[in-house]
Amino acid sequence: MPVSRLGARILDWFGSGSRDHAAHGHDHGSGPHRHGVIDATIATTDRGIWAIKWSFVILAITAALQMVVVALSGSVALLADTIHNIGDATTAIPLWIAFMLARRKPSPTFTYGLGRVEDLAGIIIVGIILFSAIVAGYQAIDRLINPRVVTHLGWLAAAGIVGFLGNEAVAVFRIRVGREINSAALIADGYHARTDGLTSLAVVLGAFGVWLGFALADPIVGLLITLAIFGIVWQSARSVLTRMLDGVEPDVIGDIHHAAAHVPAARIVEAKARWVGHRLHADIAIAVEDSLPVCEAKKITAALEHQLFEHMPALAAANVRLANADADRRHEHAHREHHGH
Repeated sequence: MPVSRLGARILDWFGSGSRDHAAHGHDHGSGPHRHGVIDATIATTDRGIWAIKWSFVILAITAALQMVVVALSGSVALLADTIHNIGDATTAIPLWIAFMLARRKPSPTFTYGLGRVEDLAGIIIVGIILFSAIVAGYQAIDRLINPRVVTHLGWLAAAGIVGFLGNEAVAVFRIRVGREINSAALIADGYHARTDGLTSLAVVLGAFGVWLGFALADPIVGLLITLAIFGIVWQSARSVLTRMLDGVEPDVIGDIHHAAAHVPAARIVEAKARWVGHRLHADIAIAVEDSLPVCEAKKITAALEHQLFEHMPALAAANVRLANADADRRHEHAHREHHGH
């Protein structure tokens, strides 16, 4: 239906569209195709750098406008929001460095390249967010203990709306591009920017509370913003640390088995995967009929590699090997125990 398609497009624009790969069939037009001339890594990092640059510009302008209103109004809630926006703009620097380093070719020392620098950038970003939360919380508590008059309430509300619009624009950039290039650091920072947009609206509520005569509304909103920042610290840290520890989403292994289902002669004995930056590396052991000639077994492994690249656009390397007899027997034994036979 046209309405449902419009809704899907709106969700996709805001970075909330479906990423389900189970019902893809053989339509791969939405993902980057791997048979072009341009190196996929360079293309995706160019997109990442583009998102980072514009995010930095938008957040820098937003923070500058808010700082003017902070000086006029004395609002600690807006100060907390501004501190966090400055922190957000600062996070663009380690991300930009990480994407530039990720473009370097593998070397004898770094045989997988420098894609893992993105994960280090994610850790730095989490640290910056945590620091901004501590500063904002301190300022809000100090204002609760030592109340001050908040003025220029109209400008204060306008600054909150500007903060929301600026952060939402940044969130759209980072989440959409982060999903396109499978960068956990960029996606995590995008969701952080989205939370900042909502906290900017809380500044508007604080201004309204002060206008109604409740002077403590401003520092209370500042504390609520601080709690929201701590929440995004947890969310972002969990995502980045999972990848640093070679964790992958459950759907990744499911996609590997789904691709193998298109090669009936191959039976997966072991499947492993890990992210190196925003590119996926897979190591798969398969079993084939013992009576097959070596040349036929090689054709099966090549067919599985082809299916993996067709079904998993983020895949950068796939090592498909034949499992030895002992590994195959262990797999069969574990399979029978799992099914209670």
